[in-house]
Amino acid sequence: MREREFWELVDEVFGRGYGRSVVKDQRLDALGGRSAAEALDDGEQPRVVWNVLCDHMGIADPQRWGHGHNAPPLPAR
Repeated sequence: MREREFWELVDEVFGRGYGRSVVKDQRLDALGGRSAAEALDDGEQPRVVWNVLCDHMGIADPQRWGHGHNAPPLPAR
């Protein structure tokens, strides 16, 4: 997943205004207390940040990938 796709999903799943606020304001324990925006700025992979954000917000797997998107493969570790 590219960062561009992350932001497309934010807009689609949460709505543009609310989504931007969630990404900026929600502190995520799984990301060390950082916001999703901070984690992206720090170089975290967008797919990881997206999954953590969706888990935190209670977005079920079928809804988190939006309409017509496929879940990208997990990053190699």
